[in-house]
Amino acid sequence: MRTNQQTTLKAPATLSGIGVHSGNPVAITLHPAPANHGIAFLRTGMPTGNDRLIKAHHACVSATELCTVIGDVESGAVATIEHLMSALYGLGIDNVLVEIDGPEMPILDGSALPYVQAIDAVGTASCGAAKRWIKVLRSVRIEVGRAFAELRPIDRGFRLDVEIDFENPVIGRSRKAMDLTPSAYRREIAGARTFGMMRDVERYWKAGFALGASLENTVAVGETAVVNPEGLRYADEFVRHKFLDAVGDLALAGLPLQGGYRSYCGGHRMNVGVLTALFSDRANYAIVEGPGVRREASLTEFGASLGIAAFVGDL
Repeated sequence: MRTNQQTTLKAPATLSGIGVHSGNPVAITLHPAPANHGIAFLRTGMPTGNDRLIKAHHACVSATELCTVIGDVESGAVATIEHLMSALYGLGIDNVLVEIDGPEMPILDGSALPYVQAIDAVGTASCGAAKRWIKVLRSVRIEVGRAFAELRPIDRGFRLDVEIDFENPVIGRSRKAMDLTPSAYRREIAGARTFGMMRDVERYWKAGFALGASLENTVAVGETAVVNPEGLRYADEFVRHKFLDAVGDLALAGLPLQGGYRSYCGGHRMNVGVLTALFSDRANYAIVEGPGVRREASLTEFGASLGIAAFVGDL
């Protein structure tokens, strides 16, 4: 398949599981979508009986605590979208309609690997239209305390450089940098699982979070060791998962990025925040189609009816 063509799925793919925060069962179906559709979520099973379409876009994100959520609680929201968004972006898929019958995506095994496997099982197809990118023209940076996130221009592709620095010695400080390609994503990123520290579990439960977390979908970190009997999938699985999350959050740009991303002690709030900084000035970016560059008045605004919402971070 030509990499300069927009892609979608060859056939629908269905997955089911529980939400890591709600603990409730949920089923999703990934549907093929036409050119220029982008990624959108169709929320069904609403108490009102009305379905709601929510575009996967940074303008629809509003809260950044423990996961990423689009939409709003009153008229419909979808939480914990970052792992699926990461898989779609990592595999270079442009157009998908995600039908979901509940307010939170299934956590599955805590990584993006089940989504990658489901997508690979049905295959991808060309949409017959030229692929478009958002080209970073000027560097933007946001800082919160010692943490920062930035986007900068580079000649080609999309390169991420993610660094974490935890006081807990089991996690510690580590860094992962690489160019994002489907093969590299499958090999190095997709299988990295979400993680959380055991000392925080009771606090999360009291706040209504992590009700579906278990050793089957979360790497549990004690004071001196990983609690999961199977251990880690990678020696640096923690930073790889933060890399995975960054890919998923940055997919909310609406189009793939051409540029470099760097973060230190980041998370969902920083990932989404740097997109807000990028789009705050039209001189910061251009829309690239094929070998040329063309300017557009603005990225599509999706209307107040889409609402805004988001969680951010790992457990």
